[in-house]
Amino acid sequence: MFNTSTESSDSSDSGSPHTLTAYGWDDGWADAFAPYAAQGLVPGRVVRVDRGLCDVVTPSGTVRADTELVTPRDPMRIVCTGDWAAVDAESDPAYVRTLLPRRTALVRSTSSKRSDGQVLAANADHAVIAVSLAAELDLGRVERFTALAWESGAQPLLVLTKADLVSDPAALAHLVSDTGTAAPGVRVLPVSSATGEGLDELRALLASGTSVLLGQSGAGKSTLTNALVGRAVQDVHAIRDSDGKGRHTTTTRDLLPLPTGGVLIDTPGLRGVGLWDAEGGVAQAFAEIEELAERCRFPDCAHRAEPGCAVLAAIEDGSLPERRLESYRKLLRENERLAARTDARLRAEMRRDWKQRQALGRHMMERKRGPMRKP
Repeated sequence: MFNTSTESSDSSDSGSPHTLTAYGWDDGWADAFAPYAAQGLVPGRVVRVDRGLCDVVTPSGTVRADTELVTPRDPMRIVCTGDWAAVDAESDPAYVRTLLPRRTALVRSTSSKRSDGQVLAANADHAVIAVSLAAELDLGRVERFTALAWESGAQPLLVLTKADLVSDPAALAHLVSDTGTAAPGVRVLPVSSATGEGLDELRALLASGTSVLLGQSGAGKSTLTNALVGRAVQDVHAIRDSDGKGRHTTTTRDLLPLPTGGVLIDTPGLRGVGLWDAEGGVAQAFAEIEELAERCRFPDCAHRAEPGCAVLAAIEDGSLPERRLESYRKLLRENERLAARTDARLRAEMRRDWKQRQALGRHMMERKRGPMRKP
């Protein structure tokens, strides 16, 4: 049986010991891996993926493994940073043989016409959403990221970066409050990598489990990652003066151990965050609207002009911002459109597969009986 406490050098810090436990290994993963241990495979966690290869932390160290044997047609099942895997480390090259079932998956829709989902990170416990205070606060984007996080199964956490740029404490408190109204049930924490404000509290929140860091380019994610890890692991570029937008400094998704405990997955800046099959995430992101809707007179109330609408009543009395309802509708419409495109694509693929099987069946029959002659 493998030993998860074996010490070895990490590829990111050649002198630092590590264990699988430090990367999130627990009894649940051990149970899921048990059938593969009997096959002589070793467990490992994917810490980086790059062009058909990945870096995997195993009990005996970090190995570079080929993912060719686990490259399915379904893009949702492609090896991703954060995955736990069964690895054949003795082969040359090493191969990832299978992935253990994911507990959580952070997914966005791609820009392709196929309406596929793209997994950004796997098996994350916390989704840390970085929002820069160097730009005007976009509450719609906050709601979109929050819905994405809730849908993944991870617990969202909103981090307002570059808090040192807001010198007035009252103004900062107002920004925190506004952000909180756009994310009910989500903690909002202002931080500054320049002054250290909020960093100790953030480290304590991330000291156990796996956290994934999300945000737009220029949100200060790379600087925040360096501050949390305690050393420069990501390049940092200044935002453009012309439009205030950032440039991509992180180009891969890396899983990094934190010195105070836990691990962090840093992701590239996301300029577009499309929802993918996120009805549940939208419902959680707008929980107060869902709760109000249960008190509407009609169960199919559209919250437009129906009598007895509790949602419209809340807007009327000022307890629910009208902007929240509009944002809720927008994300629901987007999710429904994507679902319709996905259903159409799946139907087309099923028809194509059926025709291929039908043609193969005719071919096999002709080989067995000879060509069928038309009368």
